[in-house]
Amino acid sequence: MILIKSQNQMSFIDPWDQISPKRRKMLDASWSGLFQKTILRSFPVKEIANHFDKNMGRPTKELYTVIGVLVLQQAFDLTDIETVEQLAFNIQWHYALNITEESDTAKYMCPKTLWTMRKIVMENNLDQIIFNEGTGKLAEIFKVDPTNQRLDSTHIKSNMKRLGRICLFSETIHKFLVNLKKGHKEQFENIDKEIVDRYLSQKSLECFSRVKPSDSHKSLKVVSRDLFDLVQQFKGYDEIKNMHSYKQIERDLKEQCNLTGNDDNPVNVKAPKQIPSDSLQNPSDPDATYSGHKGQGYQVQIMGTFSSSKEKKGLNLITHVEVEPAHKSDAHALIPAIESAKGRDLLPQKVLADSLYGSDNNHESAKEYSVQLVAPLMGAPKAECISLSDFRFSDDGQITFCPQNKCPVEIRKKKGKVTVCFNSQHCQLCSHLEECPVKVGRKFYYLRYTDKDYRIAQRRVYEQTEEFKAQYRWRSGIEATMSEYKKKTGVGRLRVRGLDAVRFCATLKAFALNIFRASVFRIGKLLENQNTFPNKAIILKMIYVVKERFFVFKQIFLIKLNQFNDFFDVKLILWV
Repeated sequence: MILIKSQNQMSFIDPWDQISPKRRKMLDASWSGLFQKTILRSFPVKEIANHFDKNMGRPTKELYTVIGVLVLQQAFDLTDIETVEQLAFNIQWHYALNITEESDTAKYMCPKTLWTMRKIVMENNLDQIIFNEGTGKLAEIFKVDPTNQRLDSTHIKSNMKRLGRICLFSETIHKFLVNLKKGHKEQFENIDKEIVDRYLSQKSLECFSRVKPSDSHKSLKVVSRDLFDLVQQFKGYDEIKNMHSYKQIERDLKEQCNLTGNDDNPVNVKAPKQIPSDSLQNPSDPDATYSGHKGQGYQVQIMGTFSSSKEKKGLNLITHVEVEPAHKSDAHALIPAIESAKGRDLLPQKVLADSLYGSDNNHESAKEYSVQLVAPLMGAPKAECISLSDFRFSDDGQITFCPQNKCPVEIRKKKGKVTVCFNSQHCQLCSHLEECPVKVGRKFYYLRYTDKDYRIAQRRVYEQTEEFKAQYRWRSGIEATMSEYKKKTGVGRLRVRGLDAVRFCATLKAFALNIFRASVFRIGKLLENQNTFPNKAIILKMIYVVKERFFVFKQIFLIKLNQFNDFFDVKLILWV
């Protein structure tokens, strides 16, 4: 059965009236107040409800509470046990999730239920819907300006151990033998006893971690041969070939070794440079890959808004999150980020990124979405050589002068390729001929380039201008976002393994960062609005001064009145 509590239903009696006014004010101003009034209603409860029967079975946990707990767990980087405790006792969580009753049904969730609900959200990519709907709601309420955005990636790690090749082979073989013994005991009995003792004994895996560097080559040779023998022994068994652990030893053999075809030495271990970056890093996390720049794990593509105006500071939100294996290139991440933002009415007009995103193809593709990509070119031209950017062009893209102020004799253009002809006598006498890209021909000296070469040359010229530098200096702010993302939510090192689980955590943690930013921004706006009126402290001081002055005046008047009464022997009474 499905249990959903409507968040739009109003109550005649304030259910939070038992909280003292000052604490209630603190809750309203914190993230929990924003969560209850803004975020909670945007959760996709109907998508989760589709996985349960309306009439059969026990009632589910209240689905708004379920999704809220999953978000808050990632926001504060909690274990399942810690999450259950916070839901049971933390008043901020109760206020954020709008839990007004004191029953176990409302404020208790067992770890198994938490695990099951997380699996449903993870397997159906509902984390992306939660992020999109919640971020869109924040952008609408706080009137976020998506005009300027910046894009970058950051490296994250799953809960896996870093393995060398010897340990990788031995762990993969150990996992295969354990699964083979459980599911196919008859075939397991046919394996050489030495291999079983080497990889299944109690201290088998520990011995590989104590190999001396001088003996590593011998050990690697032994382990790779055992890997080859196991693959060959069971390649004729269809049931075993379909086992996940057998596919892993096949993958290891293919990625890490070369088959020689020699019976005495059938396999050779590849050199480290020959191993592909998408190779298996750990059998416990087959989706993790390797980045030569950052190491093993995954990467997260982050795009977020920013404001370049000091006068109009708005809320900066993360508008796009995408988790990829570590070996993926940043060059392919720009267009998916733009398309994702466009689908949620957060399309930027300008995107700042580093040189990995700044290819000519990305520039041209971004123009199709009316987006200006501000990113430098990869590399730099040789200082001693003359490049195409040193030539002078007209407004219509025609070369008018060479670096030595010589005009071309003729310009030919055909199918996107341009050929510029220069006078042979001028070029032969030029002192920079060896450094110039022109080539000698029958009649002229020729300079040949494509439309792409021309665009790149123009970009190199533009990168030296103050206008480009003034725009691009804002890109470095994305590093602060990455630092905040990792420190506040713990996304740098996760407790899970596998691409789906890593994507789930990274996406909800990015959404949590948006919530934290929005709550801080809201408090700042409230303080700004208070500053438009006389400061409360100043008003209180004025009241105090008037009160003290009035008290002194009252005392003087009473003294004079008493003196008057004594002198005339009368009794006047002053009612004050």
